[in-house]
Amino acid sequence: MVTTPTPTPLPDSRTEPDGSAVIRVLSYNVRSMKDDTGALARVVRACAPDLVCVQEAPRFFRWRKAAARLAAGTDLVVLGGGATAAGPLLLCSLRATVERTEDVLLPLTPGLHRRGLATAVVRIAGARLGIVSCHLSLQREERLAQAGALLDRIEAMDVPHAVAAGDLNDVPEGSAFRLLAGRLQDCRAVRPWGGALTFPPGSPRKRIDAVFATAGIEVLGCGVPADLPGVTGADLRAATDHLPVLAALRVPAGG
Repeated sequence: MVTTPTPTPLPDSRTEPDGSAVIRVLSYNVRSMKDDTGALARVVRACAPDLVCVQEAPRFFRWRKAAARLAAGTDLVVLGGGATAAGPLLLCSLRATVERTEDVLLPLTPGLHRRGLATAVVRIAGARLGIVSCHLSLQREERLAQAGALLDRIEAMDVPHAVAAGDLNDVPEGSAFRLLAGRLQDCRAVRPWGGALTFPPGSPRKRIDAVFATAGIEVLGCGVPADLPGVTGADLRAATDHLPVLAALRVPAGG
């Protein structure tokens, strides 16, 4: 008789005795909340994140109210971003103390979609870190330039630790993905957990969504939370056109 090993549980959020913080970071392209928002909220709540990097948040009519509904439905609060960052949005739990936020618009290539970054610096327990939500271009050269701008932004945030997450529109073999993975930890590659592929949700073929962390952060697990208690396949397919990526990270105290 062949038995299937039980997946290792993803660590819950907690504060360690030394003040370091175990946090959950979720990256999710929500397609402007055009799909089943009830399913979307259930998936996010089941992931119990401390920080959420949203892509394709509503950007037009009453976009702030839509972001507030998403936060309220997931027991989180809006941290920053949205239309003012051209789509990337940040949500957080009440565990995070906000130091500052900044929405960054990236250079516009004529004829292409405007892109931006939602950024913040927060403190969780004894840890201080930067967080960036991104959604990179569909066009290869612009996407590579935006990946470089993302790395420059993390450097300019002047924080001891940082996490960047989003829809890269690129696969691990692509130039933009490789640029980011060469300077940051690709959390899924460091400590695989859950599923790998993120697009499309019904029959995923590509890994184009990812969570990255700077070198001092310990990756405890990262992947698509398909087998997480409370997450169903039906909700993942109904919520939006991407699968989410969830990472558990240990961020050292200090800073």
